[in-house]
Amino acid sequence: MTSFDSVTLEVADAAAAARFYATAFGLDSSRVRLRACEDPTSGFRGFTLSLVAAQPGDVDALIGAAVDAGATTLKPASKSLWGYGGVVQAPDGAVWKIATSAKKDTGPATRAFDHLVLLLGVEDVKASKRFYVERGLTVGKSFGGTYVEFAAGPESVKLALYKRRALAKDAGLPADGTGSHRLVLSGTAGPFSDPDGFVWEASAPLAATA
Repeated sequence: MTSFDSVTLEVADAAAAARFYATAFGLDSSRVRLRACEDPTSGFRGFTLSLVAAQPGDVDALIGAAVDAGATTLKPASKSLWGYGGVVQAPDGAVWKIATSAKKDTGPATRAFDHLVLLLGVEDVKASKRFYVERGLTVGKSFGGTYVEFAAGPESVKLALYKRRALAKDAGLPADGTGSHRLVLSGTAGPFSDPDGFVWEASAPLAATA
């Protein structure tokens, strides 16, 4: 199966972004990589990242840690028909949704999460689905022209597609935006650019650290 290994966020200050993600979410470069970049961008960048937690207390703990580390709240955590969650924007501009399908806590709150999901906002979900299937990705869930989720291993980033305007609304932002997505995807399917301008690169090994 074609795999999606990691996501690279292009940021103005890679060192500062690394400190934020380690402090707020406990994320390292195994799944979220960082690259210094000054490509201009404005407004909604066309994607969000999601951390899916086990219970509401974990959602609150993750959002609290993110805000303490410098994130801005876009949508305060609240209950909904599907569960509980909120949205924050990292100092580098990336939008993160922290959510759970659980309605009640079943244990002490932690900052653990079960899944990391990358949602791409696309103009035509069905066309983008065909594009990715033709490049070897396997559909895990599909709801017509509304939402598609591709199969992923337990430790990988899960890729999903959503209508751009709907994704922006879910994030609490206007759908307008121009310039770079500030996002690069890595996997065995690359290199290419998809119909919405998201860039894929061939997987590269992590740089050795001293």
